[in-house]
Amino acid sequence: MVYKKFPFSISLSSSHYISDPKILTSLSLQHRRSLTPYHSRRRGFAVARGDSENGAEPIRHYDFDLFTIGAGSGGVRASHFATNFGASVAICELPFSTISFETTEGVGGMCVIRGCVPNKLLVYASKYSYEFEESHGFGWKYEAEPKHDWSTLIANKNAGLQQLTGIYENTLKNAGVTLIEGHGKIVDPHTVDVDGKLYSARQILVSVGDSEAALDLPSKPTKIAIIGGGYIAVEFAGIFNGLASEVHIFIRQKKVLRGFDEEIRDFVGEQMSLRGIEFHTEESPQAINKSADGSLSLKTNKGTVEGFSHVMFATRRRPNTKNLGLETDGVKMSKNGAIEVDEYSRTSVPSIWAVGDVTDRLYLTPVALTEGMALAKTLFKNEPTKRDYRTVPSAVFSSQPPIGQVGITEEQAIQEYGDVDIFTANFKPLKATLSGLPDRIFMKLIVCAKTSKVPLHLCEEDSPEIVQGFAVALKAGLTKVDFDATVGIHPQQLRSL
Repeated sequence: MVYKKFPFSISLSSSHYISDPKILTSLSLQHRRSLTPYHSRRRGFAVARGDSENGAEPIRHYDFDLFTIGAGSGGVRASHFATNFGASVAICELPFSTISFETTEGVGGMCVIRGCVPNKLLVYASKYSYEFEESHGFGWKYEAEPKHDWSTLIANKNAGLQQLTGIYENTLKNAGVTLIEGHGKIVDPHTVDVDGKLYSARQILVSVGDSEAALDLPSKPTKIAIIGGGYIAVEFAGIFNGLASEVHIFIRQKKVLRGFDEEIRDFVGEQMSLRGIEFHTEESPQAINKSADGSLSLKTNKGTVEGFSHVMFATRRRPNTKNLGLETDGVKMSKNGAIEVDEYSRTSVPSIWAVGDVTDRLYLTPVALTEGMALAKTLFKNEPTKRDYRTVPSAVFSSQPPIGQVGITEEQAIQEYGDVDIFTANFKPLKATLSGLPDRIFMKLIVCAKTSKVPLHLCEEDSPEIVQGFAVALKAGLTKVDFDATVGIHPQQLRSL
């Protein structure tokens, strides 16, 4: 096995700041074009019941060509495009209610209501404290310390989410999808029961997501214990640290972010510690006790930590497959409750399909969207379509700094290819020379000799945005030679890539 490490060439004397982004003005309405146009022409797939002349079973008539259970990202996308391709479609979801602390379901699903969208809004809110702190080194002074009002943030967040769910709902209605409010349960391979009313369908799609419920509190924690070391735990640790809460992370392992590149794990842990987040490694929670003053204490295998206002469990996400009737209909599921599907998202029952988190493939909204699109093409456009899960970018938005990655880790590359070259850079950005904060940037390229593929891992303020562009290039076959032949922008930090 050949294994080499090289530093990037970094000139600290002449680098590194992020220029202001250009503002993109919107087109006038008369020049707008939808990125997902739908056709008004429809072609039906269901046929009326009739008696066969040769005595065979009559052809069955269905209420819908496709019945989707769950109006999350994958279900909405599949339903929308199925109607574009001429199918009659219904989608059911739990009450389409106003966004509130009690809202658990609705159009848009986990991502819009309880997942990545509200989390990203909280990430934005948490960044301002760092910017206020950084600004002192650039000459900004404040007569009073900036204060944050949690209730204003939550009220505005919920209003924004309500608008998004309305957009999702209108998208479905405008496409001709029938919206049915209630809990859907599969009765047989072609029948769905929604709160006692039966609907028949030629095909049934399950897109109910997972059971993880993102944190939404009526008051901001003063001191919080976060149990778990995955990306959800890390993101909420960064959010509450930015909102001036005292944050403690309890993990059973030595590092956070299992499954990420090892150097990324080390770097992020160090940087978050410098921001004041306290890590309790190799500690397993055993009990939570409430004191007379209302505070909470957390007992672990190493001792007890007291004085918490909140304790958050951010452990493994599980597919939300309970009470759907899947077991009785013969749909095969894994031990953790995920629906097993083939490369076309078909389950063990030919007329039942599944996309998104419920299949336990990749817990990413864009993946669910592409799976939904592929399913619609497979069923109603006569284009059997598989999804390619290689070169899928991902991000951790509120680790400090944020993580952006596309492609396999160093450990995976060595195991798969053996012969790899590793290029890394770890340096202080120009902005930090005046801010006085301990910020650093980490970049890593992994060059696989056999394939010339270039997985990329970044820890930098704008990593999630940056890695999206690199994902397109890497998907198109970009190699290290192409990186080296490209002239960078000075003094931008990533020019050395």
